[in-house]
Amino acid sequence: MAHEIVAEMVANVMQIVVAPGDQVVPGDTIVVLESMKMEIPVLTERAGVVDAVKVSTGDVVQEGDILAVLR
Repeated sequence: MAHEIVAEMVANVMQIVVAPGDQVVPGDTIVVLESMKMEIPVLTERAGVVDAVKVSTGDVVQEGDILAVLR
């Protein structure tokens, strides 16, 4: 079953930490966002395999945008 990791705020994608095929466990950083000069790591709450990364470094994301998909 797929699990979508979404942005919780409007922000810039500063760094992508994972790639498709990577194994992740709860607490792993998926991407790092930047908003108002603060770095905000986006963590996964589930274990799984990264199926897709839906953003690129430098993208501007809106609240609710999909950042990555786990399976």
